[in-house]
Amino acid sequence: MDRLKASASGRLRLRRESTTSPWVSLFWRVMLAFGLIGIAVAVHWFDRAGLKDGHDGVISFSDVLYFTMITVATVGYGDIVPVTDQARMFDTFVVTPIRLFVWLIFVGTAYDFLLKGAFEKWRMRMIQKNLHGHTIVTGFGTSGGEAVAELIRRGTDPAAILVIERDAVQLEAAAAMGVNVIDADATRNVTLEAAKVDTAGAIIVSAGRDDTSILIVLTARRLAPDLPISVVIRNADNEPLARQAGADTVINPASFAGLLLAGSTHGPHISDYIADLAATNGLVALRERPVMAEEVGKPLASIATGLGVRVYRGGKPIGFWEVAVARLMAGDMIVEIVPQLAADGGERS
Repeated sequence: MDRLKASASGRLRLRRESTTSPWVSLFWRVMLAFGLIGIAVAVHWFDRAGLKDGHDGVISFSDVLYFTMITVATVGYGDIVPVTDQARMFDTFVVTPIRLFVWLIFVGTAYDFLLKGAFEKWRMRMIQKNLHGHTIVTGFGTSGGEAVAELIRRGTDPAAILVIERDAVQLEAAAAMGVNVIDADATRNVTLEAAKVDTAGAIIVSAGRDDTSILIVLTARRLAPDLPISVVIRNADNEPLARQAGADTVINPASFAGLLLAGSTHGPHISDYIADLAATNGLVALRERPVMAEEVGKPLASIATGLGVRVYRGGKPIGFWEVAVARLMAGDMIVEIVPQLAADGGERS
């Protein structure tokens, strides 16, 4: 999130949610429109000698009011016309802009109060209806924000990411990245159901509090038994609870940082390589894929796509040194180290 804030440092703006109700806003718009019309009526009345009534030749206040309203609403009917240069210039340079401005006020009001809400509701229904295979991120704090940014850097379409957050500032930052956002409590069934958790491809849980994160994992697992769930847990004591709740991957930022620090004491290149694996712009990357048909029956060491380091068979991990990987089987999942460009779908020269 710090990176997101830094990128926007050149355009920081003071922001506060408006407390004005829509009806008060509508009232002030109507008052502004009538105020502008009132100015036109007043000037026409004081300069009524510049108007000519083709009906009876007398310009009364009702004639001035009628002429002003007709002129502001349309261009007039020709029964009352300006005849002096002063009256014509006033209609040209004052009444015409007032007419345009009044129309903009009413068209804008109609859009805001009638069309915009209906269009946004329809658009959100269409987006929600078409959500499938998307990634849900609950919490857009430091970890969640970085996860979204990393997903986008790795080629994920922002439209295939949905962020659930309650903080308005964080939601605005997420929306600015082009992702879908929901202002709701991710621990509730109705929220995850609205996020189409049952059709999602994965969910990243980073609520900022271990108890909240574990509750989200429980809720998500109950609604989507087969959904891959990754969760950020800050207290090592809560890692087993997160796994019991149904998380497939439990990440402890402090433990990972400790791993890098400890590795650096046993050789500066160990932590460098671990960081290289984790970074988007590193030379190498970890990739997980199913075993290919032509690889079945062959040893893990023979795969040509990368350096195989682990096989998952029936959900159980098998190291590259174990006898079981001497013969790959259908249904195996391979974790391999590949050049970064290969992980991105490119080719290394």
